Amino acid sequence: MKKELEDICRIPVKFSEIDSMCVAWHGSYVTYMEDGRESFGRHYPGIGYEDIQRSGIYAPLYDMHIKYFASLRINDVAEIHTKYVYKRGARLDYVYQIFRESDHQLCAEATTTQLFIDPDGNLMTDKPAYYQAWQNKFLK
Repeated sequence: MKKELEDICRIPVKFSEIDSMCVAWHGSYVTYMEDGRESFGRHYPGIGYEDIQRSGIYAPLYDMHIKYFASLRINDVAEIHTKYVYKRGARLDYVYQIFRESDHQLCAEATTTQLFIDPDGNLMTDKPAYYQAWQNKFLK
């Protein structure tokens, strides 16, 4: 059960996201990744944030890694490529590539892992029903 699913979204860099060097602050890339996950959930419905909230079973971030290669500046457009990575178990894994749209320069690469928790905040070892249904729909 492996199929590559990818979404691409574009986000303009805002003044509030730049630092004293006039480049996108390193923490802004975490927001761009969040934007990428939101767009991915709209593109592949069933694991979007509204779906997760409705279920009462949440998927908080467990692990994140980012490598920075080039800077984004105000009014650049960040082109965020978000790819779902299938891994066995009750987890959501994504790989991101963030490009500067104007010249397609790779600015950052990242990965995230989210784990599922039940309504009482307990870590789940089995996949939630909504996630299993999503995998059955999009990965087979």
